[in-house]
Amino acid sequence: MTQRVELGGNIGGMSPWRFSIAPMMEWTDTHYRVLARQHTRKARLYTEMVTSAAIIHGDRERLLGYDASEHPIAVQLGGSDPQDLARAAKICAEFAYDEINLNVGCPSDRVQNGAFGACLMREPALVARCVAAMKEASNLPVTVKCRIGVDDQEPREALFAMAQAVLGAGADALIVHARKAWLKGLSPKENRDIPPLDYGLVHELKQAWPDVPIAINGGLEALDAMRAQLDSVDGVMIGRAAYHNMSMLQEVDPLLYGAPAPHDSSRAAVEAFLPYIERKLGQGVRLADITRHMLGLFQGRPGARAFRRHLATYAVKRGADARVVEDALAMVDHTQGARLSA
Repeated sequence: MTQRVELGGNIGGMSPWRFSIAPMMEWTDTHYRVLARQHTRKARLYTEMVTSAAIIHGDRERLLGYDASEHPIAVQLGGSDPQDLARAAKICAEFAYDEINLNVGCPSDRVQNGAFGACLMREPALVARCVAAMKEASNLPVTVKCRIGVDDQEPREALFAMAQAVLGAGADALIVHARKAWLKGLSPKENRDIPPLDYGLVHELKQAWPDVPIAINGGLEALDAMRAQLDSVDGVMIGRAAYHNMSMLQEVDPLLYGAPAPHDSSRAAVEAFLPYIERKLGQGVRLADITRHMLGLFQGRPGARAFRRHLATYAVKRGADARVVEDALAMVDHTQGARLSA
């Protein structure tokens, strides 16, 4: 049996996976992650999924490069060939990520055509070989993000078979999206909402493997509900809620870690983000490619709509610079803001 990595980074005995932001294609790029880091120092961030083939043959700096402020950060890999995943894992280790995560949950046409992602729920023995190969190739924690089953699989049987296989191969943690994926009949968007959630099954998994970090994903939007899940599992992972309502991240460190937020408001977080924007503009990045991730800020506050409209209108213009963001900030009433965790 492959040994698990001795994990560092626990905060007051808390799991490194206590709170994390899910990998989301086209959303969780480096610009989003740096802005998220201005709201929470403790959350574990994940890259967009990148395939092992892309890493082996593509532009590695573009695919894997990140800002030093993003730690702790995990890279999510897509693939199903143990040898290719091992090569990719070795390369990821050279980029000094904090974790390598294997995608065994995405139901998109792209991953189905490539025979990886959620398709692998049917092949726990293959996933175990992939995990073992990645661990052999690097000294980083290797984790698996999976569903509770696909199509007509019986969820408990499918999930427990996957857990037994990958944990036997040395996986350091499991992150479980507590829904099935229907590879036939539902779109990727529908697969995020229509299959029913089964949190109880994930809690049962944790009871069966009490010494293994288990995190839960799916349907969690309010921080109070996330905190309640921590009575049964080691961590929670959220996706769209952290993107569409980024200001909620301001409460993560105080509520879930007992630590102060990096800044006392989302306005201060954006102001701290401005030097990053200016640096990236100097490197040729378009302002709109950065500010598109800011549209979920300040929900429910007077001026939030004007803030979004100003960014959408002016960030796309040639020569747009950080003053566009400063002007947008001035449109928001920063004296008001409802508690976001309820």
